[in-house]
Amino acid sequence: DMAGVILAQAGLTRLGLIQHETEALDPPRFLPAVGQGALGIELVAGAEAMATVVAPLNDPETAYCVRAERAFSRALGGSCQVPLGGYAVIEEGRLWLRGFVATPDGREMVAGEIRGEVGKEADDDERLGRELADRLRAQGAGDILDKLAQAK
Repeated sequence: DMAGVILAQAGLTRLGLIQHETEALDPPRFLPAVGQGALGIELVAGAEAMATVVAPLNDPETAYCVRAERAFSRALGGSCQVPLGGYAVIEEGRLWLRGFVATPDGREMVAGEIRGEVGKEADDDERLGRELADRLRAQGAGDILDKLAQAK
């Protein structure tokens, strides 16, 4: 009794039902929540042997992108209750970060993007995330965030 449903592509693949997919919600048309698709590994402090074991799993470009996305989210007070998305990729050696903030019903939305150099400075990734957040605030994201806070 559904007109439509959104499901995880990985789940459809695992169940052998991927042939039923009609459209993939891929960026840039549909920006995900920040950090989606990235694997995080936590280790006990001082577990150098285990750090060595998992070190090959780190992809520097992915880490750089996720740090930019997370800085963007933090700068806007991102949480499970704040409708925002962010997605970063590295193209031709430059970071491309896109993001948005919206009201829960989607009637109001502010979106933008930023491009920047990869790793010239130690915190370029996080600086770019904060800068995109500042740009969105200047375009009205602050008003949306204020409405969300008042609705709580």
